[in-house]
Amino acid sequence: MGAALARAANHQGAELLLYDRSFEKAAKLAEELQTNAVSLAQLLSDADLVFLGVKPQALPELFRELKPLRSEAAPKAWVSMAAGVPIEKIRKGLDGAPVIRIMPNTPVGVGKGMVLYTCADNVSDEAKHCFLNAMSQAGRLLELPEKLIDAGCAVSGCGPAFVSIFAEALADGGVACGLSRAQARLLAAQTLSGTAELLLQENAEPAALKDAVCSPAGTTIEGVLALEESGFRGAVMDAVLAAFEKAKKLS
Repeated sequence: MGAALARAANHQGAELLLYDRSFEKAAKLAEELQTNAVSLAQLLSDADLVFLGVKPQALPELFRELKPLRSEAAPKAWVSMAAGVPIEKIRKGLDGAPVIRIMPNTPVGVGKGMVLYTCADNVSDEAKHCFLNAMSQAGRLLELPEKLIDAGCAVSGCGPAFVSIFAEALADGGVACGLSRAQARLLAAQTLSGTAELLLQENAEPAALKDAVCSPAGTTIEGVLALEESGFRGAVMDAVLAAFEKAKKLS
């Protein structure tokens, strides 16, 4: 996810400094983005925003690693993408520093993502503007109260996995009907992409878009009936709720 955000910021034209415990990994991404892989000390000294791209369970060790370097650090804000970890927990590990909590999804790397965010009270307008500018090419940004971040994550953060499973199943169905794998994948992917664009139009309603395809006694309504009989809607809702409950346990 850190690499996807770096690509989005790079598309915007932001100056990037990349750090990873594996210098080779950072150097490889830096070569791709034509920027610099640096030491942690240099990153903290020079960066306006520091993005923390680590798993929740890795945060305590990261805070210990950062502590002796914090006196040299003067970022406008720290940006955490650790799922389920509240702002106050991040701020405690950073001695009260300003924190922006975000939940991006993988499509940010191609400029079609969703970035949910919420700011601590001590995040300045300058820092918020800097963050929004850096992420302007990631896709869409939505500010939410922190209490809704986990819910949003269960939809947009986990959603690419759920949608990919559906796309794979849609393509598998096409193969079962006689299409080649390449043909079926193209049809599934383009159908999802185009339908998403329709859904993003102002006042678009999923039910209305579905009804527009379902002719009386036609092929589509027959397929919709099969989905309903298989509990498709309930399974999707259960997936979102399961992800939401897991996120709450991480806090």
